[in-house]
Order: sequence, then structure tokens, then C-alpha cells
Amino acid sequence: MLRRSIQLCLWFGSCILCLLYSFSQAQAQQTTNHKGVWIPDIGNGNYQNPILFADYADPDVCRVGKDYYLVASSFDAVPGLPILHSRDLVNWKIIGHALPKLIPVQHFSRTQQGNGVWAPAIRYHRDSFYIYYPDPDFGIYLIKAKHPEGPWTKPLLILKGKGLIDPCPFWDDDGKAYLIHAFAGSRAGIKSILVIHQMNQEGTKVLDHGVIVYDGHGIDPTIEGPKLYKRNGYYYIFAPAGGVPQGYQLVLRSKHIYGPYERKIVLHQGNTSINGPHQGAWVTTPDGKQDWFIHFRDMGAYGRVTYLEPMKWINNWPMIGVDQNGDGIGEPVEHYVKPDVGKIYPTAIPQASDEFNNRQLGLQWQWQANPQATWYYLTASGWLRLYAQPLPPYFKNYWDVPNILMQKFPAPQFQVITKFNFHPLQKGDQVGFIIMGKDYAYLAATATDQGIALNYAVCKHADEGHAEQITPLRIIPDSTIYFRVLVDSGARCQFSYSWNGKDFISVDQTFIATPGKWIGAKIGLFCTSTAKSQDAGYVDVDWFRILPVQKK
Repeated sequence: MLRRSIQLCLWFGSCILCLLYSFSQAQAQQTTNHKGVWIPDIGNGNYQNPILFADYADPDVCRVGKDYYLVASSFDAVPGLPILHSRDLVNWKIIGHALPKLIPVQHFSRTQQGNGVWAPAIRYHRDSFYIYYPDPDFGIYLIKAKHPEGPWTKPLLILKGKGLIDPCPFWDDDGKAYLIHAFAGSRAGIKSILVIHQMNQEGTKVLDHGVIVYDGHGIDPTIEGPKLYKRNGYYYIFAPAGGVPQGYQLVLRSKHIYGPYERKIVLHQGNTSINGPHQGAWVTTPDGKQDWFIHFRDMGAYGRVTYLEPMKWINNWPMIGVDQNGDGIGEPVEHYVKPDVGKIYPTAIPQASDEFNNRQLGLQWQWQANPQATWYYLTASGWLRLYAQPLPPYFKNYWDVPNILMQKFPAPQFQVITKFNFHPLQKGDQVGFIIMGKDYAYLAATATDQGIALNYAVCKHADEGHAEQITPLRIIPDSTIYFRVLVDSGARCQFSYSWNGKDFISVDQTFIATPGKWIGAKIGLFCTSTAKSQDAGYVDVDWFRILPVQKK
């Protein structure tokens, strides 16, 4: 009997060891898969900010049951309106985009830097997801879906006008629907005010001209990004003011939806290094016991990255972050205990690397304008094929070239390596590996009379139409090429190239990435031509990998 008990104990112990080994192996594999990007989940029950070290500006979040869904501004990037999913507010994945193309379609067939989709709001109402988003040149649109992955309805223009921005819907206890929004002075000629409209109960039509509920002139300049909520009989407007990146988070409250509203600053930089904590969303845990606030922080070339702050209520006012000095105003946190959502979920991050082995592009990719069908295809053998598109007749530099496929910077330090085979058809065909912003730089292989030439190009103040400065490097001996860029702290970028993927030759110059218009720098690929013909050269991209920077 004793021997039998010992055998059972040994067997049970071995099973536990196997399970622990399997778990550790899974964790190790998970960590390996996430190398090279920012991981907010520290793994000890805590998280580090930002929860998204990538340019998800103006985030808004809603919770449906145990699931959280985040949307963000996408400006002229296509597809637009990225949708991310999380179960714990720390680990996020991209699950889709709500706008396959931007409208008007022809208008966005050209690059529209800084235009397009500004700060959206997402809500779940009557078994459907609603996204209200503004285009500052056209008005406020509504799209709906039964499932966050889509399909989403075509955009419905519910409020026409220039400079109408940052809409947020609200359904009251009596079923009445409202829409709050702000104004962009660049289009509307007015700003620093918040207006509420009544809508029909379906939220598909605005019923009135609107009522000013708050004027921030003098005390809260550039108040914008309002989010409307209700709690304990109070209507609350969460809205940032003071501008980006030096602003702060304001909360207004009233017993009546049209006011008058009291004001209180609830989050500011304080003594932290986290500048201008700006607009975002209040959410609760599924059990309703914890409150959290998601907002963005402007980090220059890295874009407007996403932070998660603890939140609590004191005398029916929210306290966001941690009050470090007892002045009643919260300050952002760098580390904190993860939200208690009743379960520990696996580490997850937004997609970055791409092997191009699927039938669709990874959800991390976006174009600079509405794409044409012939810009790219994925091959059955697992390559991304980009066809050389003629440069537009108005070409001054690549700031205005629509067929650049890019993604966001994913971490403060990282490297990107890509492998491709170049198949030019005519002189002037070019494949490039680019870091894009108001300043940009790229490595390119170009078909010339002497063969395939390797060049390095830099363009300063591209948004002002300045010309590129091109440095010839060498004639390429083979059509298979590896391009690499190392991005170090401070967005310092070092380009290099290789014929075998192991021995890289660095470009002498170092490039410092800059933000674009309202966005962070991006990295990606293009294939262009200086001439138009009835056929096109192309490049086959084998993979695009984001990896950690190798320490010397």
C-alpha cells in the first residue's frame, strides 16, 4: 500500500513538473514571439505604461461584457479606424478596421496628410456597435456593426459642416439620444467650445442646431475631445484642454445635460515626465468595482502613445492617476497593478512582423491613400508583390506618393529587416524601404542603364515640397537584397543593406525620424516608376521582421 502511494505521488509530481515545464516553454515561446516590441504586461501582476507604445491617437474604448474595444484616429491612412481588442486593458491585438476605404473615395485617392479620420468614439447600444467619427472637412459620420470585426455599414453623414470634430454619442435613461462635439479652429473659425445636439433615438440623425454647454475661452483654451457619461444622477463631460502636448484632463459635471457645468482638473503632468495627459475614455471592470482611464501622450516621432491610469471617485468627482502631492489632481503612472478582471490573460501585443504567408495583409499595414487593386498581391508561395506604380504628375517627393505601405513605430528601440527580390521592367523602376515623417529617409534599389543602383535618400521638410538629397552607394550584384534599419532611443535611425542577410553594410549617415502631420513616424515599403507603360516591374517581399536591437 505504501509502495502504491509512493508511486502515485511520484506520478503526480511528474505530471506537475511536465505542466510547469510546458507552461514555462509556452511563456518562453510567447516572449520570443514578442521580441523587438514594447510589452506592457510585466508578468508579475503589474503593467508598465504606455500600454500601446504606438501611435493610437485620441483613443476611445467601450466594454461589452468581458471584452474591451479601442478605436483611434487614423487620419488619411487606409484602411482607417483600427479596432483593437483586450480582455484586461493591458494586452491588445488589432482585430480589424472599420473603414476599408475613406470617403469621398476620389478625394482620398491622393494623400491627404493630417486630414481624414480624426478622433472617433465607439459605443455599444441595442446589440450594435456604433462609431461616430469626424472628418474636419466634411462633417460627422456614423458607421455601425453587429460585430466589432465587421462588416461595418457605409459611412452615414449625420452632421455636415467644416471643423466639426471629436463627436461622442450618449443615450440617456429615458431613451433620448445626444451628440456632443468640439470645433477645429482651422476649419470652423471658432474653437474652445463644446456643443450638444439631440439626435433621434436610433442615433442616425441630428435633430437641432445644438446648444453650447461649455466655453473654455480664458480658463480652458482649446478644450476638445469630449466624452459624455452619466453616473449617480450627474452628467459628466471628460475633455482635455490646454492643447497638445502641454495640456491636462478636465472633467465637467452637472445635474442637467445642458448644464450649467462645474469644472475640475483631474489629471495633469505634475512632477512626472509624462507630458500633456490628453483625451481618452473612462471604463470599468466587468464587476463594476474598478474604474480606469485610457488616454494618450504625445511622444514626437513615436506618435501619440496610449496610457492606462487607475481611477477612483471622490465626492462624485473622478480622480485619475495618483495624487502625488495631495493637491487633489492626479498624475500619470509609469507602473501599476493590472486591472482586476477576474482572470489572468496571455501576453498580447498589436501585430508587427509579417511573413506574408496569409492571403491577406497583416492588420498592422496601412496605405497613404485609398489603394488601387493593382498596387499589390500576395503570392501563393508566400511573398508580398508590389507593382511599380508611376509617380504622380504632381510629384515633388514621397510625401505625396499614395502607394506607400507602412506601419507604426512599435517600441522606443527596435530594428526592422526585410528581404526582397527586385524585378524591374524599365529604367526608373524603384523599390524603397522608408521611414516617413515630415522629414524622411529611405534605402532604394533603382533600375538604371548601368544596372540596379543602390541609393540612400533624405528629404527634410518634405511637407513643404522640398527635394530629396540622394547619395549613390553602389551597383547591386544580385536582385536579392536585405534592407535593415536600427531605431535607437531618440528615434535615431541607422540604415544598412546586405546580400546574405548576415553581413550588413551601414550607410554613413544617421537619420533622426520626425513625426508626420498629427501622427508619428512610420516605416514601410514602396515600389514606383518614373514612366508609365502597359506593364509593370515589381518587387517580391519575402518577409518584414521587427526584432530587438542587438546590444554590442
